[in-house]
Amino acid sequence: LPQLGPHLPPRLTQQPWQLLYSTRRDGFSLRTLYRRGAEPGSPALLLIRDTEGQAFGVFSSSAIRCSSGFSGTGETFLFSFSPELKVFRWTGRNNFFVKGDVNLLMVGGGRGRFGLWLDGDLHHGGSHPCDTFDNEPLSAREEFCVQDLELWGLA
Repeated sequence: LPQLGPHLPPRLTQQPWQLLYSTRRDGFSLRTLYRRGAEPGSPALLLIRDTEGQAFGVFSSSAIRCSSGFSGTGETFLFSFSPELKVFRWTGRNNFFVKGDVNLLMVGGGRGRFGLWLDGDLHHGGSHPCDTFDNEPLSAREEFCVQDLELWGLA
């Protein structure tokens, strides 16, 4: 969180964050992540560590939840620590920020590829270059297995 602070919108830099969901504490379930998530309209920070030790995630300008379409704003960004922090900001090419259903969480998109996706049991995911963020893959492999996942929201 301290490394990401300077990249967050200025209005959030002095705000306290709290852990809303953790696979270690709450188990591996996308439905539980949605239930434990932030209030609608509240920003969220999703942190992932894969089984190869790579850390990455997404800052979402709005709550990560089940939705019928993509939500969020251009403040949303992807990031990875490989080994230093890299931030991938909105390109303005589309508005495919965050979309969730019971089986899949998708972040970023374009041409049938997602910047980050997670399956319904939160065990598997993937990361591909996408138009929304012009990112490189966040993990060493385009498809990865989740070791730990945390969702943070404003206290």
